[in-house]
Amino acid sequence: MRKKAILITGAAGEIGHALIEALSKNGKTPLLTLDLEPLPEDIRDLTTHWEADILDQKLLDRLVSEYEFDAIYHLAALLSTRGEFSPSAAHQVNVNGTMGLLRLAAEQSEWRQKSVQFIFPSSIAVYGLPDLETKTQYARTREWEWNYPRTMYGANKLYCELLGIYFSEYYRQLAAEQPVMVDFRAIRFPGLISAFTVPSGGTSDYGPEMLHAAAKGEPYACFVRPDVRIPFMAMPDAVKALLDLAAAPAEAISQRVYNVTSFSLSAEEFKGWVLKSFPDAEVTHEPDLKRQTIVDSWAADMDDSAARRDWGWEPDYDVQRAFEEYLVPNITKRYQ
Repeated sequence: MRKKAILITGAAGEIGHALIEALSKNGKTPLLTLDLEPLPEDIRDLTTHWEADILDQKLLDRLVSEYEFDAIYHLAALLSTRGEFSPSAAHQVNVNGTMGLLRLAAEQSEWRQKSVQFIFPSSIAVYGLPDLETKTQYARTREWEWNYPRTMYGANKLYCELLGIYFSEYYRQLAAEQPVMVDFRAIRFPGLISAFTVPSGGTSDYGPEMLHAAAKGEPYACFVRPDVRIPFMAMPDAVKALLDLAAAPAEAISQRVYNVTSFSLSAEEFKGWVLKSFPDAEVTHEPDLKRQTIVDSWAADMDDSAARRDWGWEPDYDVQRAFEEYLVPNITKRYQ
């Protein structure tokens, strides 16, 4: 008899750490986690963890035979900056890894005659605005606007959104009998900032890198111009968004992909918030033209009105609360 579980891939990453804590408190279904790395010590007892590669087909076959998944949170990904250095590896992990898990979810949805929920974190990287004038004009970008990503990571995420829509709406559409479809739901996140994990290679990480360097008393050379602007979100709100979307009744969901956001800051404004708490912080700007170009193509802010309308999305942390109650106290404690 298969064991019921919730599967979390990429569990050792920034979102995974917080999501495991939240799901272990909120639910009775056991957690099964996958990552190439071991879990941090403080969450190891909350889940059954496999140090494994999501591209391992034998592993996926074993999962199908041993477990019945109510939900899959697919967090594993090769991030934007790293993906530019190894686009083939990024495609393998981000696309082929997602495809394998969607096929697993489709197979399980059919035999259990009940949809497997597939929760997918997408990214602001799916946007590709052509110039700064357009970025100013489309200050709050909607889900269907400017989907012309400039990075392998963004292209991978956009394609995986389309794969999820296919498996939810059109899979085996020519078959004699319509199968039970996967319940795919995706969130496009802005730049995420965690107080408990260090930045790990994202192109939006100049914000959290600035904050962590200030807390350590180290100088930081920001790799974008002071005027560059993108939206950000504190990690607790990212986890809240995933859980809120997962909990939304199917009849409330009018689209498969949703923007969510919290606050939008320029790099200069972000530095201002850092200096409020760390007045002696040394922050300079040495733009990396290649990464700068990528960030310039991202939306200055994201229109999340659909998420607010359909499933009541609202962040708990505005910019002041994010810095004063979550980020600064916890990051300071980390380095004391």
